[in-house]
Amino acid sequence: MTPNPILIVAAGALAGMALVFAIERRTRVAAWVDVAWAALVGLAAAFYAATGAAPAWQRIAVAAMGLAWGLRLAGHLAARVRRHGEDGRYAHMRRTLGDRAGVWASFFAFQALLVVVFSLPAWVAANHEAASAAWLAVGVAIFVVALTGEAIADRQLARFAADPANRGKVCEVGLWRYSRHPNYFFEWLVWFAWVALSIGSPWWWLSLAGAAAMLASLLWVTGIPFVEAQSLRSRGEAYRDYQRRVSKFVPWFPKA
Repeated sequence: MTPNPILIVAAGALAGMALVFAIERRTRVAAWVDVAWAALVGLAAAFYAATGAAPAWQRIAVAAMGLAWGLRLAGHLAARVRRHGEDGRYAHMRRTLGDRAGVWASFFAFQALLVVVFSLPAWVAANHEAASAAWLAVGVAIFVVALTGEAIADRQLARFAADPANRGKVCEVGLWRYSRHPNYFFEWLVWFAWVALSIGSPWWWLSLAGAAAMLASLLWVTGIPFVEAQSLRSRGEAYRDYQRRVSKFVPWFPKA
């Protein structure tokens, strides 16, 4: 009996997060969980592509997209952790929840579950036996635009933050002039590429899981609320003015 690929991904995600949990216990830097999460989702997509039933050209696209997204994001986050250590979100969690091993073990186990949830769209696309070349082209186009936008936004913010003259200032360069979180917007857009690759599959509705879960996470859970609270603490009135003028999520022209 062939093991279920989703169960294999779940087991791999638990093993990966257990390793990162051990690192967190030694270093007290929980931010490595973000690096592991991105890499594991990308690797899960590649695994689904290798074991899926879709045409070869569809599975090659699934693997390439998953690895390109996961490894780029993991590399970007790893560089940030090496430079800055634990970010404000996890420092706040540590102050709020304490440093008990049981609490953090539960948190890392939950992240493993999220790897499974967020990799489901890749599983659908990799098993879409009646995949359409036209929808593949649409999906790849969405993916390229989204990944490029996210990479540009990350680079613009990193260059701004690296300049000592900008200490305490709000980044309003490039894409950050039109959205307070352009990197998050383009991150969300990535997940619609999986939807396009899944059109026509009986399981296509599962491809919406990534976009829905990502939107909920960014808008209401671990994304924007934590980032904006930290920005208000560190930049005060300057950031409040930025909030009044600039779109929260979807890029749009700023108010006068």
